[in-house]
Amino acid sequence: MTDRPSPLADPHVAFDVSEGRRDIVVLGSTGSIGTQAIDLVLRNPDRFRVTALAASGGRIGLLAEQAHKLGVAAVAVAREEALPELREALKALYGSEPLPELLAGPDAATRLAASPCHTVLNGITGSIGLAPTLAALEAGRTLALANKESLIVGGPLVKALAKPGQIIPVDSEHAALFQALAAGTRADVRKLVVTASGGPFRGRTREQLAHVTREDALAHPTWAMGPVITVNSATLVNKGLEVIEAHLLYDVPFDRIEVVVHPQSYVHSMVEFTDGSTLAQATPPDMGGPIAIGLGWPERVPDAAPAFDWSKASTWEFFPLDTEAFPSVGLARHVGELGGTAPAVFNAANEECVEAFLAGRLPFNGIMDTVTAVVAEHGVPAAGTSLTVPDVLEAETWARARARELAAKATAEARA
Repeated sequence: MTDRPSPLADPHVAFDVSEGRRDIVVLGSTGSIGTQAIDLVLRNPDRFRVTALAASGGRIGLLAEQAHKLGVAAVAVAREEALPELREALKALYGSEPLPELLAGPDAATRLAASPCHTVLNGITGSIGLAPTLAALEAGRTLALANKESLIVGGPLVKALAKPGQIIPVDSEHAALFQALAAGTRADVRKLVVTASGGPFRGRTREQLAHVTREDALAHPTWAMGPVITVNSATLVNKGLEVIEAHLLYDVPFDRIEVVVHPQSYVHSMVEFTDGSTLAQATPPDMGGPIAIGLGWPERVPDAAPAFDWSKASTWEFFPLDTEAFPSVGLARHVGELGGTAPAVFNAANEECVEAFLAGRLPFNGIMDTVTAVVAEHGVPAAGTSLTVPDVLEAETWARARARELAAKATAEARA
């Protein structure tokens, strides 16, 4: 690691900092990150203004309410069939006032990502966020990135477009690393330490995980998140993705990125420096702080998140990762080191398996068993550093189909 500016997130570089209020485009506005970001904007109208919203189309009423309350210029839905319902919902709220511009289809969010604004918050879940990420970077926008999957599956593509400081991470772990890294030069960094809550199954063996239910997996002990991310936290796939993301964001080798279990979720991540000191970023578990960093950096937004009450006693614990019960982090390191299309295969297979688990078609341990099998079949990717968007899409299509086949086979065998 050199002392040059990172091609991606760098706390020492403020990309395209503007005076006054910032115009924000929110992608994934009806999800967990999007709704919290909008709440932050509404509490800070002197700092931020939302100009456009994009969502999948599953919560039309909420999307229409957001558009009306914020007075946005444009609204997009990924599902074209949701457009008539959205138009009627907006008419009911706007009355005789003119409606915002409406966009629909799989590329609608990508079009908004390139629209005039200061910052694009990509809060979309899944690898479908790659195209909007690339569009925002190419258009020269500051990218507040909560969609880790777009960086995971398209790492070389994203790094080729991003200018120094152009991406600000919104994950709590990477926002923590981002802030801690500001305390020293890149040459001072010895190790990144990514914390994990351990999820709802911390301390259980693989055998004890065999019969956990959907409800068990969705009962996260410290964070309130969407179902896919919550299951990824239960399998620790989310932590594996964050290890790859940290490698790409900060140019730190995989052998210098460590994962440690911290059940309280107070310390969001740490940076160990060459002089032996470790800097930890800590707040109560709340996404308000990381979102505020993403939208406001290099300035801080007052009262963006709750602070600790230091007059009360508390205990902070740290444990090593159980790699036998939770092999996902090791597999993520493997695909990250392989590069090319391997991370896209890992992510796509996992998305399919999580969907099957949530639908009751695959047992909990079957998620990682199936993902591991798909990654093994994929083998060593041929694309390497010459990765293209068609490469990613082709690999994802194959991985999703193969994951569905293997999951169906496992279910049939279990019922036989």
